[in-house]
Amino acid sequence: MKTEIEKNTDRYQEQIEAMGNDHIGSSAITPLRDDAFELSDIEKIASIKKDVAHIMETLGLDMTDDSLKGTPTRVAKMFVNEIFGGLHPDRKPKASTFDNNYKYGEMLVEKNIVVYSTCEHHLLPIVGRAHVAYISNGTVVGLSKMNRIVDYYAKRPQVQERLTMQIVQELQEALGTKDVACVIDAKHLCVNSRGIRDIESSTVTSEFGGKFKEIATRREFLDYIKLDTDF
Repeated sequence: MKTEIEKNTDRYQEQIEAMGNDHIGSSAITPLRDDAFELSDIEKIASIKKDVAHIMETLGLDMTDDSLKGTPTRVAKMFVNEIFGGLHPDRKPKASTFDNNYKYGEMLVEKNIVVYSTCEHHLLPIVGRAHVAYISNGTVVGLSKMNRIVDYYAKRPQVQERLTMQIVQELQEALGTKDVACVIDAKHLCVNSRGIRDIESSTVTSEFGGKFKEIATRREFLDYIKLDTDF
């Protein structure tokens, strides 16, 4: 028979698991503590290395094996420098803008931007495509900066809804206009490789600002991207 403490622990674990499966996110802002950047990257890597080694040892792996002994260092560096590198504000790309001297007044669409992110509930990959558009009100942004903005916000523990909103909000601020839209179509390995293990499904999220809330403008954008879920 389980004790009351064990029963309460099981119920708590079930609640946490349900939250992850239900794809709940707290807000459009990535939840960070005030002291998130007090440690240097080198200090974070050293700390995470120990934690990863402890996890592997707890699982019963032989950490003296040539194939495994370097894994804690590799994972720690990957977390800090790569897949979660978008947490650090110093890595935020500068969205260089220019005057729209050629008076282009139609929609500009950047489609099929590759998204590599990480689900914050299970720390498993999110892989897909982002489609971003804006209508200039006198300012334009370099095309590569749109890709870099997507990449920056993707490189952090995420939920897809938040990522979609962050991309739009960042471009709205850079361009000085609300007329920005983003659609993301992505596969979540927390769905594809565990739990229900549905390898065919993907998740589509959207955020429409300004003129993109109008049916005709939104329809034009969706016609441009002709959403294809095969990637």
